Amino acid sequence: MVLPLVLAGVLVPDPASAHPFGAPQRIEVTGGGDHGVRVRWVVGGTDDLSMLGIALGVLGKDRVLLDGAVTYEPADAEALGKAPEFARYLTDRIGVTQDGTPCAGRVDVADDLASDGAEVLFTCPGPVSTVTVTSRMLTDLHEAYRTFASGPDGQRAVYDGAHESADWRISGGTAIGPRAESSRTLPASGVTRSARQLLVIGAVLLAAVAAVAGTFWYRRRRRPCQASPDLTSATSGADPAQPKHPQPKEMS
Repeated sequence: MVLPLVLAGVLVPDPASAHPFGAPQRIEVTGGGDHGVRVRWVVGGTDDLSMLGIALGVLGKDRVLLDGAVTYEPADAEALGKAPEFARYLTDRIGVTQDGTPCAGRVDVADDLASDGAEVLFTCPGPVSTVTVTSRMLTDLHEAYRTFASGPDGQRAVYDGAHESADWRISGGTAIGPRAESSRTLPASGVTRSARQLLVIGAVLLAAVAAVAGTFWYRRRRRPCQASPDLTSATSGADPAQPKHPQPKEMS
């Protein structure tokens, strides 16, 4: 009886919980002229768009099922893309600074938000050579969300709740990737919640199997001992004083 309750506590999410354990979201950093930087954001899973729409008040909270799941509908992306709350969210969670000075940004949402994402186009005060790009997308919904950032020449960076900024060099109107010291890699000790859930489930199942096996072994071991008194009483029902093999009487 305890095992299903434990598994239920591990697997069932809280109502209106986010879903950060699917495909990761992505951003692409490129240059946009002498003073411009483009940051394009693409969602990882379409249900994340639905969750974001609910969190921003664009979609109704009645979309959340009892187990906390949300079923994505194509109309969710259309409603979110047209909402001013979404544009404000993008410019609040994605930023570019040049020598510590924020660059002004404006939002350009693709017609197909789910597939093509949205761009924030930044205009910096001076000619762009090195900028700091900040991304905190969806980490306010759940700290486990991560963003894979890319630029030309195969450069990569990873944004998460602990690493929100990376420096990028911009040359010839295009980004050539973050500087080596700013590249973000996944920490060796970082275990996602989904991995922890699998470990907990495995440990619980292993303990349950061990308990069942131990009970079975214990009962098998006790069975002969419990049967001995019955056998003894069955064979010793006669008077103990009576000899087992009575001697023949002498003839008078």
